[in-house]
Amino acid sequence: MSETPQYGLEQARAQLPHIASEAVAGCSSVITRHGKPVAVVVPVDQWRDQQIRSLKQGGVLALRGSGCGLWPQGAAAAVAKLRDEWT
Repeated sequence: MSETPQYGLEQARAQLPHIASEAVAGCSSVITRHGKPVAVVVPVDQWRDQQIRSLKQGGVLALRGSGCGLWPQGAAAAVAKLRDEWT
């Protein structure tokens, strides 16, 4: 098994088409910042398989946090207000 290629952030930016081609070919790549891994580019099929496995193992709790950033600021207060109408 070969070692996963690693790219520094600036190098990854310049090599993005190549990294994407590697992903299409089934190879993952690690992106680092100051020598520390910060992201992984993986083939979409591999990512989907992992998502399905996570859902099967953890049920609904596996989705926890997946909607982060989807709600606007102040949404929690609006939802709480709606809840209070029924109590």
